[in-house]
Amino acid sequence: MATDPNFFGDLAWVIVAAVAGGALAWLARQPLILGYVVGGILVGRFTPGPTVSDTHTFELFAEIGVVLLMFSVGIEFSLRDLLRVRWVALLGGPLGIVLTAALGAGAGGVLGWPPGQGLAVGLVISVASTMVLVRLLMDRGELHTRHGRVMIGISLVEDLAVVAMTVLLPALGAGVTERPLAVAIAFGKAALVLVPALFLAARVVPALMRRVARTHNDELFLLVVLAVGLGTGALTQAVGLSVALGAFLAGLIISTSDYAHETIARLLPLRDVFVAMFFVTVGMLVDPFTVAANLPLLAALIVLIVVGKAVIRSAIVRLFGYPWSTAARVGVGLAQIGEFSFILVQVARGARLVGDDVYNATLAASLFSILFNALLVRHVPDWLDALWHFRARGPSVAESTRAGGVVLCGFGRVGSEIGEALETFEIPYAVIERDPDICAQLRARGVPCVFGDAAHRELLARAGVARAPLVIVALPEIERARLAVAAVRALRADVPLLARAHGRAEAEALRAKGATEIIQPELEASATLIRHALAALGLPKDRTIAYLERYRSAMERADAGDAAAAVPLPEVRELTLRKGGVADQSLSDARIRERFGVTVVAVRRADGLVLNPPPETTLRAGDVVRVFGLPDQIDAFAAESARR
Repeated sequence: MATDPNFFGDLAWVIVAAVAGGALAWLARQPLILGYVVGGILVGRFTPGPTVSDTHTFELFAEIGVVLLMFSVGIEFSLRDLLRVRWVALLGGPLGIVLTAALGAGAGGVLGWPPGQGLAVGLVISVASTMVLVRLLMDRGELHTRHGRVMIGISLVEDLAVVAMTVLLPALGAGVTERPLAVAIAFGKAALVLVPALFLAARVVPALMRRVARTHNDELFLLVVLAVGLGTGALTQAVGLSVALGAFLAGLIISTSDYAHETIARLLPLRDVFVAMFFVTVGMLVDPFTVAANLPLLAALIVLIVVGKAVIRSAIVRLFGYPWSTAARVGVGLAQIGEFSFILVQVARGARLVGDDVYNATLAASLFSILFNALLVRHVPDWLDALWHFRARGPSVAESTRAGGVVLCGFGRVGSEIGEALETFEIPYAVIERDPDICAQLRARGVPCVFGDAAHRELLARAGVARAPLVIVALPEIERARLAVAAVRALRADVPLLARAHGRAEAEALRAKGATEIIQPELEASATLIRHALAALGLPKDRTIAYLERYRSAMERADAGDAAAAVPLPEVRELTLRKGGVADQSLSDARIRERFGVTVVAVRRADGLVLNPPPETTLRAGDVVRVFGLPDQIDAFAAESARR
C-alpha cells in the first residue's frame, strides 16, 4: 500500500503545533483551544517556517474531532436537560438568527457594503460554535447549570438552522424563488429518514450495549460506541443535515442507557486528540497578511459578534423570563463564531455575496471572538457577583447522584457484604460496578449504581466522591484497585479510603497511592472492612460489635448464635431448596446476593457440609442452604427458592 511521504511529516507538525500552542495557552492561563489555533497559524501555508503541505487531509481529521465532541456532549447532555429549555431554544434560537441578520444588514448599510453583503455577514455570524461553547463550559464545570443548558439548547437549534441557511444564502445571490420549497423538501426528507431511524436506535442500541458490556472487552466496547456515533452521523449527513448533529443525537440515545458513564470515560482521550487537530486546522486556514490589510473590516466583524450578539442573545433570554444573571451569561457565551460560520462563509463566497477579504476576516474574527469570549466567560460571573451579590452554581453530578453517600467500588463477594452492612444501618451508598447484570439488579432494589471502571475519575465523580464521607475500594484485581485509589485521591485528598489486598506487596502498592487503611488477608477482608466502615461513619460501638459477632458466628460456625442487639440485625436461617427457583444453578449464575441482598454462608448436602461456598458451587434440589441477611431479604429469597 503506497503512503504519501509527506503525510507523517505533516501529522508530526500538527501534533507539535498543538503541544506548543497548548503549552503556551496553559502558561498564559488561557483556554487550550486558543493555543491550538495559534499553533495552526504558525504551521499554516501563510506564515514562514514549517508548513503543513496538505491542509485538506487535516480538515477531514478536524471533522472527526467535531463528531467526537458532539457525540460526547450528547452522552453528557440528557433529553431531560434539553426539554427544560425547549421554548427558549426552539423560539429564541431562530429569533436570534433573524435579529443578527438584521443587525448585519443595518451595519452593511452604514458602512457602505455592497447590496446583500451585510445580510450575508449577519447570517454567517449568527451561529455560535457549539464546539467552543461546550469546551469552555466543560472546563469550568458549568455544562449542567441553568445557563449552560440554555446556551447548548440555543446553539443546537442554530446548528440545525445552518441547513436552511446553506440553501438560502445562494438564493440571496441568484434570486431563485424556488429555494424556500427546496428547504421544506430537505427538512421533510430528513424527518422521513431520521424519525424511524432514531426510533429503531432507541430500541436496538441499549440491548446492543448490554450485550457488549457483558463481554468485559474494553476494545470491543469502544469500537461499538464509535460505530453508533459515526454511523448516526453518516445517516444525518446522507439526508442533508450536519454530521455533528447526528453524532449529538447518537449521544442522546446512549445517554438514556446504563452505559453512558463508561462510554464517555472510554471516549475522552480519543476525542481530545481530534479536537486539538480541529483547532489547529482552523488556525492553518487564517491568512494573517490579508487580515492585516483589512483591519477596519475585522474590527467591524468583531464588534458585531462580541457586542451585537451578546446584547441580542441576552435580551432574548431575558424575554423568556430568565433572570438577568442567567441572560448575561448566555449572551456572553454565545458571542463567538466557529466551525459552522466557516461553512456559511464558504457558501456565501461561492454565491459571490462576499469576497476573499470577508472570508479571511471571518476566519480571523472567529479567533478573536473565541479569545474575547473565553475572557468574558471567565470574568463575567465574577462581575455579576460583585453587582448582584449572587452566585449561581448548578448542582454537581455528585450531588445529583447521591449527596453524602458512601461510594463502594466493586460489588463482588466482598463488596456485596459491605453493602449488606450499610443497608442494615440504613446508610446510603452508591456502587461502581463493571457487571451490567449486577448494576441492573442493584437499581431494581433502589441502590444507585454506576456502570463502568472505578479507575476513571469521571465515574467516581458521578458516583458522588466529592461529597462522600467514605470511599471503599473492594475490587479483586490489584491493578484496577491501585488505579481506583489513585483516581479517588486525585479527586479528594481528604476522604477516608479503605481498600482490600491479598498480600503485603499489594498492600504497600495501595498505601503508596493514598489508601487510608488496607485490610488483609482475604479471609478477614469482609469482616474488617465492615468494622472499619461502620466506625468511620460514626455508628455506636455496641451496635457495631453486635453486628460483627453475629456475622463472624454465621461465617465460622454451623449454629447461628443469639447475639442481642438494640436494632434489627441480620439473622442466619436454613432453607431447603426445591426443584425450580434457584436449583440447578451455580451461585454466580443465581446471583442471590445481588438479587436479594443475602449471603449463602454454607450448603449442607448428603456428601457433607460446604462452608463459605465458592461462586461456582451448583445448588441442587434438596440442599439445605444457610443464608445470612435481613429478615425481609431472607423471606424474599425463601419465596423464590420455594417457587417450582
